[in-house]
Amino acid sequence: MKIALIGYGKMGKAIEEIALAKGHEIVLRISQENLETFTTEHIQQADVCIEFSTPHTAFANVKKCLEAGVPTVCGSTAWIEHLEEANALCLANNAAFLYASNFSVGVNLFFKINKMVAALMKLHPEYNVCMEEIHHTQKKDAPSGTAVTLAEGILEHNDVKTHWVNNANTVAEALTIISKRIDPAPGTHTIQYDSDIDSITLTHTAHSRKGFASGALLAAEFLHTKKGVYTMDDVLKL
Repeated sequence: MKIALIGYGKMGKAIEEIALAKGHEIVLRISQENLETFTTEHIQQADVCIEFSTPHTAFANVKKCLEAGVPTVCGSTAWIEHLEEANALCLANNAAFLYASNFSVGVNLFFKINKMVAALMKLHPEYNVCMEEIHHTQKKDAPSGTAVTLAEGILEHNDVKTHWVNNANTVAEALTIISKRIDPAPGTHTIQYDSDIDSITLTHTAHSRKGFASGALLAAEFLHTKKGVYTMDDVLKL
C-alpha cells in the first residue's frame, strides 16, 4: 500500500515506522517545510492519505486529498464543525473518508463501555458525572477530541446534563471536563460518577503513541480499496 502522510510530526513518524515494518511504502511526507509538494499530482501517487496535522489546517488538507479522489484517514481534532462538509466532499468526489477522534483500539472499546455505563447510570440520577483528561504539553486542543467524544456519549443518555464545559463548575446541567497538560503523558481519560455513598471511576490510560499509530494504519488498510464515509466502528466491527 502506498501511503501519503499529511502532517509529519510525532504521529506521522510513528505511523511511518509501523507502516514500513509491515511492508507499506511512504510516497509522500508533508510538513511545513515542503508544502510546495502538496499537489494533486503527488497526492494521487498514493493509495491512501493519513492526515495528522493541526486543528487549523486539517479541513483544508482533507479537502485537497478528497478532491484528488484519494481515500483519506484523518485523526486531527478540533475541526469537526467542518465534518459534514468533508463527508459531502467525499461523496461528491467518489472518494473514501474516515475520521476518528482517536484511532486506538482500546479507546474505541472505551467509547462503547462509556455509553453502556452512561445508559445504566441514567437510572440513578443521584450520581453526578464529571471527566478529566491529561495530555502532554504539546497537545494543541483542549478538551481533547477523545474527551469530547466521551462527553457526547454521556450526554446521549443523561437526563440532567445538557452540555459540556471545559472548566470546573457548579451548574448541575453542565458536564465538567477538566483538561491538564503534563509531560510526557500521551493520554489519560477518566470518567467519574460520584454520590454521597460511593464513587465509580472509569479510566483509559495510553502508554505510548503506538496504539494511536497502529489504529490509524489499520483504518488506512481498511479504507484504501473502498468508497464512501466510514468510522472506526466499521473498521473494528463494533
